[in-house]
Amino acid sequence: MATADLLETIVAATRHAVEARARTTSRDQLAASASRQPQGQRFREALRTGPAPRVIAECKRRSPSRGTLRRNYDPAAHAKAYAAAGAAAISVLTEPTFFDGCLDHLAAVRRAVDVPLLRKDFVVDEYQLAEATAYGADAVLLIVGALDDRALARLLASATGAGLAALVEVHDRDELARALAAGADLIGVNSRNLRTLTVDPAVLETVAAAMPAAVTAVAESGIRSADDMDRLSGIGYHAFLVGERLIVEDDPGTALKTLRGASAREREGSEERSPSGKR
Repeated sequence: MATADLLETIVAATRHAVEARARTTSRDQLAASASRQPQGQRFREALRTGPAPRVIAECKRRSPSRGTLRRNYDPAAHAKAYAAAGAAAISVLTEPTFFDGCLDHLAAVRRAVDVPLLRKDFVVDEYQLAEATAYGADAVLLIVGALDDRALARLLASATGAGLAALVEVHDRDELARALAAGADLIGVNSRNLRTLTVDPAVLETVAAAMPAAVTAVAESGIRSADDMDRLSGIGYHAFLVGERLIVEDDPGTALKTLRGASAREREGSEERSPSGKR
């Protein structure tokens, strides 16, 4: 299968996997197994008003672009380290075929930390929202490029009704317009093209220029340094989803602490140099 068809391939595989899981466990069974209500509002507030820099730190064993990122993968341990380092939220990959994720990883992280959790997957069906709730998520990812307008609006409304926040992911201005039309006000801009896996940092600037001020904006992919976060904060991003940059380090928690600390020092330095204290 050509790389250009990757998103389509993942979505097709996801649909088949969801159908299989739904035959084994009903939505009623999932609802009965849930031990908590999603705290979607807490997730939203953490990304907008929590201590800066606000990082969604990601637990991810593998990526299609780089292969296995971490062989000694322990999502609960990584999540504890991220929480101790000040993560605003934690993202957990649950897609099995291309990212080596699973829902049990999400459940393990939920047991380990009290930080707001994002289920990172290719959500195409309401059944996955019920799974997210049952396994401890507070938010789900909705990828505009994987959904038509009708499905996007339906899933966004269903997530909200279930108490889940929805981080709606876009890759260009056209997708941003579609997300806004569906009612999204928590939007992630991914600089990685999910069809080709190429990263174009300019996408973050292009889309930010069209982002309404009321939207909570999250920058995704290609964020490597404190300078990146400071620059993107300056053009309107409120939070940053960082995965590969952290998970490949010997100690992901220390890597996050260093990244956040360097950004805070840079921000303080900028304010000291500015008479108004504004960036």
